[in-house]
Amino acid sequence: MGASFSFQTFPRIETDRFILRKTEQRDVHELFELYSNDDVVKYTPLLPFSAEDEAWQEMNWHLEIYALQIGIRWIIEEKSSGKVIGTCGFLHYLKEHARTDLGYDLSPSYWRKGIMSEVAAPIIAFGFNSMKLHCIEAKVDPSNTASINLLCKLGFKQDSQPREFEFEDGNFIELLVFTMLRKEFELLHAR
Repeated sequence: MGASFSFQTFPRIETDRFILRKTEQRDVHELFELYSNDDVVKYTPLLPFSAEDEAWQEMNWHLEIYALQIGIRWIIEEKSSGKVIGTCGFLHYLKEHARTDLGYDLSPSYWRKGIMSEVAAPIIAFGFNSMKLHCIEAKVDPSNTASINLLCKLGFKQDSQPREFEFEDGNFIELLVFTMLRKEFELLHAR
């Protein structure tokens, strides 16, 4: 498989409109704004944030998963305004199995503008090219059609639909599992 990413220096990625970077203390207020929005957390295990302390905890979680080498969560910063509009990245990274989960969130005022396609594509490429992943997985609520459409557009395939897979808000919930394998990524980018 070759040498994979060493987690020594946090990877900074730029697209035409966005900077994907490590979370910093200055991001706490905008993380609070993001995660206090009901629509942002609707399909996640999070409850809307009610205090800025929760944003500090989220920021520290971003830093912790990177330090433990089990994930990378990028801040999505709009180049033109410097505003933090979302996050995207990997969690549950298992180096020995060359696999990880993809997760993302975006401020609703930026939805349906092609932003998540623009930022997720280079993050996925980083996963396969720099981390030497074999598989990237995404778990999605079956009613989250926007996320399902995004994953399909990016080249993911639905793998399974585990029944009563996670416990959230006092109930067991269904999730769809989408995956992209290295060979599928390479085929998509060979064109």
